[in-house]
Amino acid sequence: MPTGVAMRDVREQLFHAAERILLRDGPSALTSRAVTTEAGCAKGVLHRHFADFDAFLAELILDRIARLDQQSAALRDSARTGAIADHLADALTTLFESVAVALVSLVTSRDELRARLRETTPTGVPLLTEATAMIASYLAAERDRGRIAADADIDALAPTLIGAGHLLFADREAGPPDAGALRKVVTTVIAEAVRDARP
Repeated sequence: MPTGVAMRDVREQLFHAAERILLRDGPSALTSRAVTTEAGCAKGVLHRHFADFDAFLAELILDRIARLDQQSAALRDSARTGAIADHLADALTTLFESVAVALVSLVTSRDELRARLRETTPTGVPLLTEATAMIASYLAAERDRGRIAADADIDALAPTLIGAGHLLFADREAGPPDAGALRKVVTTVIAEAVRDARP
């Protein structure tokens, strides 16, 4: 690949290339050479934009965490409309059908990456921690509207939903879970907290 060819939005191209590798081949296949080959650029391009490969991976994960803000806002805005279980199942599907499961595997397998991410996510697993906050924020919005019990333990419900969703989507070989199976899990988890499932 000629090194003199200009690339538009280099960071995004590299991020998308990394995601394709993660989804297709898993975290063990992710190397700087694999990323630049997938992106169709010289290896030096990655190192011109990032201090090292772990810096690149940290930025990739932080970028994906930032994208949760939009999903979180849309989820909160859906409060008091439709079925709570449907909103939660849709949110978990959007989260985990993406590259999130592979990114979590990447974080847990690379010590240096985890150390870098501790600067922004001092506790918990980066991406899962922020996703838990997204679910908790939505449940709080539904509680404010009277559809979730005032005494519901949102701090327990949110991580339970994230953990259950992660487990259902974690098997890359089997593919995503059946939508009915996911909704059943969500419905079971929130059953005692839901006060009014109608819009």
